[in-house]
This record gives sequence, structure tokens and C-alpha cells, in this order.
Amino acid sequence: MATAFLAFGAGLLLSLWACAYLTPRAWWRRPNLRAGGALAAGTAVLGTSLYMIAGDPPATETALAAPSAAPVAGARYWTHDALNLRAATGTDAPRLAVVPAGSRVVATGERRGDWWQVRADVDGRQQQGWASSLWLRRADEHR
Repeated sequence: MATAFLAFGAGLLLSLWACAYLTPRAWWRRPNLRAGGALAAGTAVLGTSLYMIAGDPPATETALAAPSAAPVAGARYWTHDALNLRAATGTDAPRLAVVPAGSRVVATGERRGDWWQVRADVDGRQQQGWASSLWLRRADEHR
């Protein structure tokens, strides 16, 4: 946010300078639509250009730390929606079972990217397989 503010602020200042030297003085004696349009267009073009040159600001330490959170062995989670339990990681891996929404699963502690190995009780049988962590919520999270 600060990068955008600085970029468009610099774009406004550059536009004021350019308008002062490149447009007729009569445009600036009293407010008019032509002068306002030149100032707005210059600010938009120069501000956008400066923002693109500056690039995105670096991610914060908190944002970088969140995806690396590993599942704790034995920790309980609940499924946000119907969860496909798979034989391996990836959506192309064979599906072992479908864990109903709102069911409890237990993490084994194994992780490969966003895929966690979990155990779940499905139709009275204990199943172990891989599930996308995007569909899991901590047991203490509000449903």
C-alpha cells in the first residue's frame, strides 16, 4: 500500500512539473477541465509506470511463515468440506475414500507441500491417506 501511495504521489509531482513547463500558462490561471484532465492523465500514467517499476513490496515474515506450518503428529483437525483421502499426493492419485464434511481427522505428521498424511474413520474403518491441507481446519477453530 505504501509503495502505491509513494508511486502515485511521485506521479502527481512529476505531472505538476510537466504541466507547468509543457502546457500553456492560460490553462492554469483558473481551474478548467482541460488542465484537470492533463493533471489526472499524467498522474495516472506516471504513477502506474512508477508503481510497475517499483514492483510488489516484499512479503512480510508472517506471510512467509504461514505456509511452512507443518502438521503436528497426533493433532486433530476437522474437514471443511467432503475430503478426498488419496493413496499419494496430488489430485491425480487414486482416491481411497471420501471423508464427510465436518469429520475429524488425525495428522500423522508427514507432509509434502500442501498435502498432509492423515488418519480418519470412514464408514467404521480406519483409513490412512493423503489429503490437501486446504480442506482441513484446526480442531479449535470455529466452524
